[in-house]
Amino acid sequence: MMSYADLEREIDRGTRPEMLRDWVLAVLGDVADGRRPLLAVRHPLGFTCLPVDRSGPDGICVHAWAADLPPVRPTTSTMHSHSWDLLSHVLHGRVRNELIEVSDAPAEPAWRVYEVRSRGDVDEMAATDRLVTAVTATVETHSVGDSYALRAGGFHTSEVGPGQPAVTVALGRTTPGACDLSLGAVDGRSHQVRRDRCDVAETSRLAREIAQLVARC
Repeated sequence: MMSYADLEREIDRGTRPEMLRDWVLAVLGDVADGRRPLLAVRHPLGFTCLPVDRSGPDGICVHAWAADLPPVRPTTSTMHSHSWDLLSHVLHGRVRNELIEVSDAPAEPAWRVYEVRSRGDVDEMAATDRLVTAVTATVETHSVGDSYALRAGGFHTSEVGPGQPAVTVALGRTTPGACDLSLGAVDGRSHQVRRDRCDVAETSRLAREIAQLVARC
């Protein structure tokens, strides 16, 4: 089992992508065969998350976007920011990130900021008093073998093209005092969203399908 530090070092070096691929394939094989007890989660932003290690402030996940991904309809929007620094490596497909510049605009806002408070499988979307505008500052596209970082607090979207599956290994390092945020309707209210946690059989099937994608690259 590679640790967070091991994976971070390999991604930063970028010299042995086959090691990352082989490690992920081994993890997916353990999940598929029931040797690693975890359940996949279908994230409201459209991807499936396999939480490989979420036992501490440093998390390791495998993220997968399916080819038949249905349209994403979050209750707020796809523009969000993390409470943790993200370091991600693309194992299959292509991921498109839009980096969003957010400015306070209490007089003529386009969006309200919502604080995402996660408790188990439930996300409480708490409407805050902060009103803002948002514009795309940068667009980045990352393909197989590429790595990218997104800082805590930086608003962005992450998407894949229609019919184009993608797989990444994602490392998250929690920033003390930071909050998960999302941009939503100015006149919206606080509400809850439940994440769809897969059962053992579905998790096993998904792990095998994701492994097939990774093995092609």
